[in-house]
Amino acid sequence: MRPTRTPREEEEMWSERPDQSVTEGIKGGDTMTTEMQEIAITEEKPLLTGQAEAKDAELAARILLDQGQEHSIETPHGVLHVTLHGTRTTRRPAILTFHDVGLNSKSCFSPLFKFEEMQEIVKNFTLIHVDAPGQEDGAAAYPVGYQYPSMDTVAEMIPAVLQFFNFRTVIGVGVGAGAFILSKFALANPDSVEGLVLVNIDTNARGWIDWAAQKLSSVTSSLTEQILSHLFSQEELSSNTDLVQSHRELISKASNVVNIELFWKTYNSRRDLNIDRNSTFKCPVMLVVGDQAPYEDAAVECNSKLDPTTTSFLKMADAGGLPQLTQPAKLTEAFKYFIQGMGYMASSCMTRLSRSRTTSLSSSYSMDGSRSRSRTLSQGSQGGQMPPSPSQTMEVSC
Repeated sequence: MRPTRTPREEEEMWSERPDQSVTEGIKGGDTMTTEMQEIAITEEKPLLTGQAEAKDAELAARILLDQGQEHSIETPHGVLHVTLHGTRTTRRPAILTFHDVGLNSKSCFSPLFKFEEMQEIVKNFTLIHVDAPGQEDGAAAYPVGYQYPSMDTVAEMIPAVLQFFNFRTVIGVGVGAGAFILSKFALANPDSVEGLVLVNIDTNARGWIDWAAQKLSSVTSSLTEQILSHLFSQEELSSNTDLVQSHRELISKASNVVNIELFWKTYNSRRDLNIDRNSTFKCPVMLVVGDQAPYEDAAVECNSKLDPTTTSFLKMADAGGLPQLTQPAKLTEAFKYFIQGMGYMASSCMTRLSRSRTTSLSSSYSMDGSRSRSRTLSQGSQGGQMPPSPSQTMEVSC
């Protein structure tokens, strides 16, 4: 028979055997030993460390996403500076952007793609920002007599970018001169483009009157003021907004101003795109222009030439020449609808603007069942909204 111990003897025995107290535990009693407390802390440390590592990884990924991965890509017609954001997943098309004259990929698109409500799109697609030759930050000035590539030639450089990153298709987003270049690329490579978002597109070459006006302007106005008149509306220039002033300084103080001038001259010597209902884009297109933009009439004319079953027309109220900078929320929402209409991000949550918009039909189906060319989405009372599909043409006032 085992000898019976008093409670005090039992307590002294356990205090003399700390290892067993750790392995076997204490049955009864209110005091937890120091060893058990240390073990409890040790068990929590891996979880805390894992959380810290996850946050560090997330921060590192965010920094990488913000800065992007810069590449100099050799093409048959020269070198292009390209910045890639995100992973090179080819399950979806990449979003490929091309900027306007007087801008580069950062100044033209960073505010839009860093916008809070754009992050849902950014997380689901790889971004490829292309700089026109010699337009990137820190680019060396071209020597005197350098022959800048034509708009057609720049468009022919884009396939090398897709091949470099191993992307079969892209969704193009272009502004001004960039919209023209992506249009040339899409017409020549229809299988490589799944969709186009064209801001301030002008498909026409300079006429004699425009040419004469440009010659006069080059004598009476500086290069900076000429480009500002291309980028901004007269209202914006007259009010001399902070945005206008910042771009005036950006252009006038650029170290590669010679390159900017070459790009500007090349854009003004462009040829017609020669598109019509029978010879047009093979992908869905969204045209975007501000109702006060310098190229409003040109965008309206382009809309009349495109296939109404695959074209959406977004005219933004109270918007000037750079709606991607001044109204990123509205453009983000329209872009999200456009992507959904292509079959991507079907379960995406709409932005807060979608909850305060109403759909009104400016004209209904005609007697023969054909669609109207104009459907207006106006911001106003509460109402449901369906995202546009590529088979609908809409004129949107935001």
